[in-house]
Amino acid sequence: MGKVQCMSVLKALSEINRLRIMRLLLKDGRSVSEIATRLKMSEYNVSKHLRILKEAGLLEMERAGKQRRYSVSPGLKDRLAANQNVLQLDCCTFRFDKLPR
Repeated sequence: MGKVQCMSVLKALSEINRLRIMRLLLKDGRSVSEIATRLKMSEYNVSKHLRILKEAGLLEMERAGKQRRYSVSPGLKDRLAANQNVLQLDCCTFRFDKLPR
């Protein structure tokens, strides 16, 4: 990840609800409605957070009919698996094993 990407990742992960979404999606891919129900948020707010996480390269989206299913990008999953759930950025280290519930 380059410096520009590092900043977009930090910005994306700087909000508590986005951290909660990441924690949920690290377990399994889910639709917007599943995330909203699970985290007791509106689908509108979940969609906004998912867009930011996706733009930062942390998530990918797959269309399934009218639904969109989001999951952690394979590259990030591989990096986390190889590094004990720690993401090493140019400027800092981010621990995915310490995400809030």
